[in-house]
Amino acid sequence: MQRVSRILMTVASLLLLLAFVFPLWRISLDAPQYPEGLGLRIWINTITGEKPHDLENINGLNHYIGMQKIVPDSIPELVYMPYIVAVMILFGLLVVAFGKRKLLYSWVVVMILISLAGLADFYKWGYDYGHNLDTEHAAIKIPGMAYQPPVIGSKQILNFKAFSFPDVGGLAIVLSIGLGFAAIVIERREDKNQNG
Repeated sequence: MQRVSRILMTVASLLLLLAFVFPLWRISLDAPQYPEGLGLRIWINTITGEKPHDLENINGLNHYIGMQKIVPDSIPELVYMPYIVAVMILFGLLVVAFGKRKLLYSWVVVMILISLAGLADFYKWGYDYGHNLDTEHAAIKIPGMAYQPPVIGSKQILNFKAFSFPDVGGLAIVLSIGLGFAAIVIERREDKNQNG
């Protein structure tokens, strides 16, 4: 591997450390009765409110429409996600140490697959959360209504406008994959220059 590729992979690997320091994802809810809004931050190992009581307030609102309570300790992904990211940091540093292109390609492919699996799991969680309602105990019942938050983007849910986007930790993961891909492009260009 070229020196530039190794530098890119070092930065890509170390960027993943930001996933341990910053939230991966944010979900914000805007409504007239909440002028300051409500929000959730999804971290690598927990879910918190954007502000101190947001998670409790969202759980309280969800109770009225029969949605499940958000209990971070009950979400298994939040237990094993830190280990997955730690392994990918080490894997990336091994790519740098050994300088093998096959390892570089493998790292990028595995990172993409993990990211896609994470988004699919987030969609599945949101679907279950927004569709499997306790209609027997819900104070507000709207037949056929689902409350699934968007994976990415915005969506109107009753009188709330929901926004869902990557946060700093999630953007660091995307940038990390981009740097790995850039290292592949540099390596392939070098092949063309040597063979051309």
